[in-house]
Amino acid sequence: MIRAVEILRAGEWQTGAATEAVTLDFDHRFRRRLRFTTVQGTEILLDLPQAVHIRDGDALLLEDGRSVGVRAAEENLLEVTAENADWLARLAWHLGNRHLSVQFSPGRLRILDDHVIAEMVTQLGGCVQKIAAPFDPESGAYHHG
Repeated sequence: MIRAVEILRAGEWQTGAATEAVTLDFDHRFRRRLRFTTVQGTEILLDLPQAVHIRDGDALLLEDGRSVGVRAAEENLLEVTAENADWLARLAWHLGNRHLSVQFSPGRLRILDDHVIAEMVTQLGGCVQKIAAPFDPESGAYHHG
């Protein structure tokens, strides 16, 4: 089994240069070691020195010099909106206070689907809509990459 030994960040590699592709959910894009099969059927072992957030559009450099393009899989998410930016900022604070992974976009927040958190957001005055979309949250202040 061939090993993936390095992350190539989006914009630092040529998208067309990838010879393989894989689609992974958020949980599987934050790993140090992971065995997976590419769309083309190649079995690969992700083997990094530490867990790293692999983002949508990144690539994995294989030990033989080839690369695997990474796409974020669609997941069940909650899209959170509010009546204005101030309320949305308050909701973001409450989500962060619970150490949840949050994806920020203009006018909305996205989190993994959780009925308890959905109820909390609604009680705090936010609007919640269930969606299926790729999830690519912020890495956090102490995570680089």
